[in-house]
Amino acid sequence: MIRHIGTITIAFVVLHGVSMASDFSHDSTVVLWPGGAPQSQGTQAHDVPALTIHLPEKAVANGAAVIVNPGGGYGMLASDHEGLQMARWLNSIGVTAFVLRYRVKPEYDPTVSLIDAQRAIRFVRYHAKALNISADRIGMLGFSAGGNLASAAGTRYDARDALAPDPIDRTSSRPDFLVLVYPVINGELFNPPRFDYFRTDKIVTADTPPTFLVQTHEDQLVSARQALLFYGALLEAGVPAEMHIFGYGGHGLGLAPGDPDLGEWPNMLQRWLRSTGIFVGKDRIAVSGSVTLDGEALKWGWLTLIPKNPYAPIARVDIHDHMKGMFSIDKEHGPLPGVHRAEVHVVCRDRSAPRSGAYSIDDAEHYTRTNPKSKAPICVEVREGESLSIEICSK
Repeated sequence: MIRHIGTITIAFVVLHGVSMASDFSHDSTVVLWPGGAPQSQGTQAHDVPALTIHLPEKAVANGAAVIVNPGGGYGMLASDHEGLQMARWLNSIGVTAFVLRYRVKPEYDPTVSLIDAQRAIRFVRYHAKALNISADRIGMLGFSAGGNLASAAGTRYDARDALAPDPIDRTSSRPDFLVLVYPVINGELFNPPRFDYFRTDKIVTADTPPTFLVQTHEDQLVSARQALLFYGALLEAGVPAEMHIFGYGGHGLGLAPGDPDLGEWPNMLQRWLRSTGIFVGKDRIAVSGSVTLDGEALKWGWLTLIPKNPYAPIARVDIHDHMKGMFSIDKEHGPLPGVHRAEVHVVCRDRSAPRSGAYSIDDAEHYTRTNPKSKAPICVEVREGESLSIEICSK
């Protein structure tokens, strides 16, 4: 088929409504192997692994990308509430999303699903420039069995095959981060055991991507023990991770619409993506300095540096009395260079008699200005190698 758009001619082939060329328009679908997928047993839609592309508005796009694996026990794909709706939400926070149609049973076992997931990561990374995303900020998110697949992609990746005839296969299949939502980690925990699932907690290493996990205590299908296995392995390997276990809620709830508690997990994910720097893809810097309150070193409190860029990470440091108002934040937790708004929270004014139990303050104090008469917020310019000095008068 030939489509004419003005003076530009674009040639492409369509198979079951799927574009097989680099037509990366919003809500378009591209096949992962235009010449036919390995181990394919047919040409029906379920035989053709593909990505459906969902693009954020240009005004909010931040260059991060997520490949979404719907759940379904490796026998189906819950592509509405664990695919499309997740992608729409990711778009709303500036992330480019790709919903993966991976092959499932009875024709294909999970080892083939993993081939599809690895190809999806390579495909997106290879086409990063055309997709207006960063090749080093590509994550994989999975629900349930899709979470098992994502955890397998994050632990069974390969760097690349430099001699592969297909240039896409010369690209790394390692995701840069993982999001696992009520994931299966070890199929042997099912009753009866399921040996077709990948056991992924045993192969976590220090190179496993940073991971965000979500689970509920009441999940009767996939126990929270599953996610705990993976989190424990990440903790042991020293991999950055965050995990949330909600007290209420069953399995397969997706974004949990209508649940004011469990429905908060996407917002928690958004904060994690921001704090890890995935939204901006820039290096943090170490910063140091001092905080005084009414001419004296801050006894006990917190300094928060809030960037003007809403996608950039917030930096925060605790200041205790033994530090004499001095602080330092390492590069891993520091801010990005640039203008920041500073806030100081004071929780103690006097630690001279720590065993007396006496109060030294009426209540916690919060300062956003240098003095009560100032109308301007505290602003600091963060630069590499320069010290910050924040002086506050409360009266």
